[in-house]
This record gives sequence, C-alpha cells and structure tokens, in this order.
Amino acid sequence: MSDENRQGSGNFRANNGGQKRPAGGNRMSGNRTGDKNFGGKKPFSGEKRSFGGSKPAFGGEKRTFGGDKPAYNGEKRSFGGNKPAYHGEKRSFGGDKPAYNGEKRAFGGDKPAYNGEKRAFRGDKHNDGEKRPAKSDFGGEKRPYGDKKPPFGGKPGFRSGEKRPYGGGNGERRPYPAKPAAPKVEGSDGLPARRLALEVIRAVTENDAYASLVLDEKLNKCTLPLVDRRLAARLVYDTLEHLLTLDYALNSLMAKPDTDIKLRNVLRLGACQILLEDRIPESAACNTSVALCKELGMEGLAGVCNGILRNLVRQKDEIKYPDMETEPVKALSIRYSVPKWLVERLLADWGEDAEKLMGFHQPNAAITIRPNLMKMDEAAFEKFLNSKVWEKEKGMLPFSWRIRNMAEIAHDAGFVGGKFSIQSESSMMVCLAAAPKNGMQILDACAAPGGKSCLMAEMMQGTGRVQAWELHPHRADLIAAQVQRLGLENVRPMTRDALKRREELDGTMDIVLLDAPCSGLGVMSEKPDVKYRVTAQSVDELVQLQSNLLDAVCPYVKKGGTLVYSTCSVLKDENVRQAEKFLARHPEFELLPLPETIPVSVRQYETTGLQLLPQRDGIEGFYMCRMRRKKA
Repeated sequence: MSDENRQGSGNFRANNGGQKRPAGGNRMSGNRTGDKNFGGKKPFSGEKRSFGGSKPAFGGEKRTFGGDKPAYNGEKRSFGGNKPAYHGEKRSFGGDKPAYNGEKRAFGGDKPAYNGEKRAFRGDKHNDGEKRPAKSDFGGEKRPYGDKKPPFGGKPGFRSGEKRPYGGGNGERRPYPAKPAAPKVEGSDGLPARRLALEVIRAVTENDAYASLVLDEKLNKCTLPLVDRRLAARLVYDTLEHLLTLDYALNSLMAKPDTDIKLRNVLRLGACQILLEDRIPESAACNTSVALCKELGMEGLAGVCNGILRNLVRQKDEIKYPDMETEPVKALSIRYSVPKWLVERLLADWGEDAEKLMGFHQPNAAITIRPNLMKMDEAAFEKFLNSKVWEKEKGMLPFSWRIRNMAEIAHDAGFVGGKFSIQSESSMMVCLAAAPKNGMQILDACAAPGGKSCLMAEMMQGTGRVQAWELHPHRADLIAAQVQRLGLENVRPMTRDALKRREELDGTMDIVLLDAPCSGLGVMSEKPDVKYRVTAQSVDELVQLQSNLLDAVCPYVKKGGTLVYSTCSVLKDENVRQAEKFLARHPEFELLPLPETIPVSVRQYETTGLQLLPQRDGIEGFYMCRMRRKKA
C-alpha cells in the first residue's frame, strides 16, 4: 500500500502524496474525546483509536483490501490510496492499493450482529487503503470488499423504563465519564455540517465508498464556513473510527438492534456526538439527529431516533462493556473498534504491544513534506519554509519537514510549481533503503501514484532512469502528473502488469522496488475504514499475491543489484515472514542491512528487514526489507 496519497484538498490534505487526516487541529480542529475512557482506560486520547472489530458488512457485496496499492483484479480503487486494483477498478480498503480479485467484497465479511457479539469484518482483501472518508487518490472508484451486509432490517426500539445498573457483573463501566458543559463548536445551527458528515458516512457504510475521497469531494463543492467544514470532517472520522463501540452502546439500549441502515447511520452520528464530542451539547446531538431523520424521509421513525439517543444520554454511564478478564478479545474489539479476527492476529504477532497498536492516536498529526531535490537542497528548502507562516518542525529524515494546521497546502504556489512534495516519512524511508545512485536503472513495479518513483529519480539528480509500472492507464496518469509537476525527465510511467514476466528485462536493473499490495493495516489509525474491509481470508490472498509478485520481479535484478520489498502493513505474514520465505525460495538473494541514512532511532529494530510501528516510532506502520542478488 502506497501511503503517498493520503490527503484531501480544500482544508484537508492534498491528494498527491501526503498522509494522515485533514488538516486543522486534533484530527480536524482541536479537542476530540477529552477525558472519556473505556473501561478504566483512555482509548480515545493519546493513543490512536482503532476501528473495526467484528462488525457488520457495509455496502453490499463489495470487498476491499487495505493497502495503498491497487487490486489486481478489479477496476475499483482501494480506499484511500492511489494504486489501482490489479483485476479491476476497485481498490483496496485502507491503503493506496486496490483489491486484487475481481469479486467485490462487502464492507466487512463476517459482519457483526447488532445484537450481541459482532463478527469479523469482510471477505476479500484490499490493498489500497482503507475506506476512510474518501478513497486514497481522491477520485477513484469504490473498492471491492466484504461479503455480507449487516443485519440492519427492522425497526429499532428502546426499553422504556428499564434502568441498567451502573457497571455490575463482569462488565466494565462506561468508558466515558460525565461530560462537562462546553460551548457549542458549530457555526450556524450545525445542521449543514452534520448533514455533510452523514452523507459521507452513508456513502461508506451503505455504498462501499471511501471516506477520504467522498469527504474531499464534498468539502471542495460545499460553501460551509471553515468551522463547519472542520466539524463535519471530525464527525466523519470519529464516527467511522469508533463504529463498533458506538454500535455496541446503541444496541445495549435497543430492543431491536437490527435497524434500517439509514436510521442506524443517523443514530451512529448522534451517538458519536453524545459519547465522544465534549464540545457538542447533547441536546444539539439529539435535535439535529431528529432533523436528519426527517430529511431522509423517516418522519415515522423520528420519535424512535429521539427516544434512543435521549435514552443514551441518560444511561450512558450504566452501559456494561465486555470484561477484559473474562472476554479479552471481545473487550479489545469493542474498546478499540477492531474486528475480533484482527484482534487475535495482532495479539499473536505483537503480544503486549498489540493493544498500544490498536489504540494508537496521534493528536494534531502533521503532514510531511520534502523538497524537490532537483530544485532545492536542504538549506534552500529551509529558507523557503521560513518565508511561510506555517507551523512547522524538522522531521525524522534530513530533508523531511512536518507541517501542522496548514489548510489547502496543495494549492500553495510552491507545491503547484514543483518545489516540494507531500509524502509520508515512511514512504521516503523506503527510498532511502533502496539507496539509488546516479545513473542507475530502477524499476518501481507497483508505482502509482508515483511518490517513491519521483523521489528516487530526484536522488539520482535526473540521471539514470526509473521505470514506474502501473496496471491501469488512469493510475499511470497519476504518476505522469507528478512527474510533470516536478519537472523530472528520468521517470517513465508505464502501464504494465507486474505479474507478467518480461524475460528481456532479466538482469538489467540495479534496483527493483516492490511496494506490494497489502492490507494497509499500518495506516488504520489514519484510515479507520481499513479495519473493516480487511478479513483473514483477504490477508491470506494478499500474502499469496505478494509472493507471486516477488517471484515475478526478482529476475530483473542484476548480479550485485538490490531488491527492496515494502508494505504499509503491520502483519508479520505480509512482512517479515514473507521476506524470510522469499529468501528461502531464492538462495541467489541474501539479506542486506539497511543503509545508515535510515535513522538509528528506528534502524535499531531491524531484524529480517525493518518494521515501523506507529505507536513506537510516531510514523505510519511500514515494513521494508533490502536484499541483494549475489554476484556468484
């Protein structure tokens, strides 16, 4: 999954290679969840909150995968990425890579029952991102993911007069303490912002769209003031990020949890405001939800909606959540909104660190930018930045900078003129691992949207050549657009399927980079939908695809040349185990240590390759492994 295209436009990030969520405060604008904690912890502050859990499938039959790369068998693009699907147009969920099977997947496979224990999410895999507010490349098609839809039929109800004991039994007390009175955050009456947020949430959960793409599109077209735009974006991300938690809380107060999906989404948005948003009055959350219910033609259910949400206001402190001692997997699933199958997989891979990974949250996350190395050195770029009023700080890498609270950075004259690019530090680090030198011949086998291809070309100062392969022409066009903006002449975008061997290229490349299609779970803190689109089955399919791609492209590496394998996943089957199996199959290759240009603060964790972890390293979850073809 290529993390390059993580940003929207307008007041939210650019769609050309950044990461994280929309700009503007903590997640969007300041306070998020305040002191609300879950079962004695604070899952929604400090650490990044995960999303997903065994939950229902959203969006029909489509399945999607998570990485930042495109699927190998569909036209749909993955959620939040700029890489096309390799078997169709649909893209994978949660990353910049699309799903790799023609079959569309529902927004979750094993969907949760809204009455009890939720089930694992999804069917097929996805390699392009998550379904975050909008797809990764901000203009792509939906991604394929999921098998079934959640049981949202029937009318909801709430148990009038029934009071639940505060805590009790083995259940934990409500994760959110009493909320202090706070001023309204919205402009006007706040209804337009909530209407926009609901439209995005519905597109994601009902139509299998990608949140980032949809949100970006709607924000670009709307005329809302900045405060309402930020409110809408925050509500989208918070609702999607805590979807399983919100559903659990709602279901505990409903006699018939299997509600109509339209009503369910109105309730989710309302519950998000009541449980997670300290600066929104509870009355406003209830009243605007009722208004939205009526706007959707559900006048007959407006009273039911009002009753459920006001019941939530009254009984939120009495909700019994799964107990960590007796039901640890279910408790973690609901606490961090991560599907149960994924909780189990992360626990197996990371042990005690798994909960920190699932709960990671980085408030006021920065976007990272770098200079066009063909036009400016580090000193010149720093001088350029000093002429701006941006909130900035030096990044982890010599030429990286972190920018905060900068709206519409993609419209800056410097960006448009090719002076700098928006790219995550994890993605930049992969290029440092490749270590290109002047005059080299390089293949970037799954290249869209082209951030890594361009950086390697710049590192060679315009010499040599980078072949940037992409399966679909419209994805190759994204690469070409970056190349043109940056003024690079040594990058050749090409529409090619990396799975098809080209024997004429055997032994011709100094460097082959395979930034492979993956689950995209390394960026689930940035793209919450990713968690819901990926399934155990889809991960297994992605692992096989990655293996096939490695076998297909490794012959192109000349003797003494370098093969770099990377993903934006945190699952060991996609990463370290994949690299170890490749080395066992191909004794002509040997493990090569990462160069000293990689910061020692992360290089100290190198084993068979380097796994970056967001909760430990403060950047997106990425894996990179450097291998050399033996000369003899």
